[in-house]
Amino acid sequence: MQVSVESTQGLERRISIALDAAQVDAQVDARLKQTATRVRIDGFRPGKVPMSVVRQRFGDDVRNEVVGELMRQSYVQAVQQQELRPAGFPRIEARVNEPGQSVEFDAIVEVYPEFELADLSEVELEKNLVDISEADIEEMIASLRKQRVQYQETEEAAADGDRVTMDFVGKIDGEVFEGGSAENQNLVLGSKSMIPGFEDALVGITVGEERDINVSFPEDYRAEQLAGKAAVFSIKCHAVAKGVLPELDEEFYKSFGAGDTTEEGFRKEVAANMLREATNSIQQGLKQQVAKAVAEAHPFELPKALIDEEVKRMQAQFAQQMGNGTSPDSLPAEIFASQAEQRVKSGLVFAKIAEVHQIKMDNDAVDAFLNEVASVYQDPESVVRYYRENSEQMAQVEAAVMENAIVAKVLELANVTDKQLTYQEAIRINQAAR
Repeated sequence: MQVSVESTQGLERRISIALDAAQVDAQVDARLKQTATRVRIDGFRPGKVPMSVVRQRFGDDVRNEVVGELMRQSYVQAVQQQELRPAGFPRIEARVNEPGQSVEFDAIVEVYPEFELADLSEVELEKNLVDISEADIEEMIASLRKQRVQYQETEEAAADGDRVTMDFVGKIDGEVFEGGSAENQNLVLGSKSMIPGFEDALVGITVGEERDINVSFPEDYRAEQLAGKAAVFSIKCHAVAKGVLPELDEEFYKSFGAGDTTEEGFRKEVAANMLREATNSIQQGLKQQVAKAVAEAHPFELPKALIDEEVKRMQAQFAQQMGNGTSPDSLPAEIFASQAEQRVKSGLVFAKIAEVHQIKMDNDAVDAFLNEVASVYQDPESVVRYYRENSEQMAQVEAAVMENAIVAKVLELANVTDKQLTYQEAIRINQAAR
């Protein structure tokens, strides 16, 4: 086998391979003899078909089969011989494939970029910190009480926070439009469930009252045929109910699965959950910040094959989240391209950091990660067992643990500035990233 490698453009390499004619022809002949022992052709006994007939009937197909196998094998050997690191699958271009002649073909493939690790001490990062204040806990408990609110009907006029039960019919230019009508619809005023102005116009309505309200759909409304249109809704109010918040008692605490049903114990659990949520949000934001920073610190070309592969992965992931049978191919690749490029580059740089700083998988860190994930469930042991028995899930856990170790190394070496956040600011980091 003769091999030569040519750099064409960027990371693309053309691997030219020539296979010895005698070796190829010998393997083709051997395969034809095997074929002769098992084929059935009218007029000949099994195993007695002349080689000339076998070659005439099956020669081209057998040769293509053998040559295809030899191409794949020789490509792998050539890559190892030339110490190349292919990024993706090769494009094969056959040049010569005739009996009695050397089989010659080219394999065009991109390779992984070679680069030196930048000085990570020059990377600027901001590390967010959070404390849970008593005011944060009070606000969270108030929110939890609203989740358990009970409504009691009243004859009073509806105020902000009250629930109105109504029929409504929406019209645009005097015509009823699709999706603009409902019967016995419950609506909590101030919940911002309806278009702007709708709920405000119902403040003061009483049981049995009928009124028309004038509102306009937002310019960016999801239904394009309604966007920016002025509408009139005819309302008939059937009931008004005022929300009654539950008492802070043992029953309330139990409804949220509290282990300690005293007020002090519940507040501690709420604070611990808030801190866990805020810390996770901060950590996710920090990972993204580190990934972006190290990617920007390493200006090198990326293999298009890896970017395309990442785009396909993101399309599939997004289609799954959307549901409704959305096809990944229906999502434009260009909307994922920029993020895919950063993911590919940060992944390559992370791998280089692990290599240079000899970061290895830590089994103790894996155990700690699993225990942390399982701690929020009622039966942590079964959750850990589920992960342990699922190789795909464990691979994701190990990847996350390895990523955490790499991020920790970057933080150790980089120029890091601490920044104190409130609970709400910390939570918004994760919400903005979704």
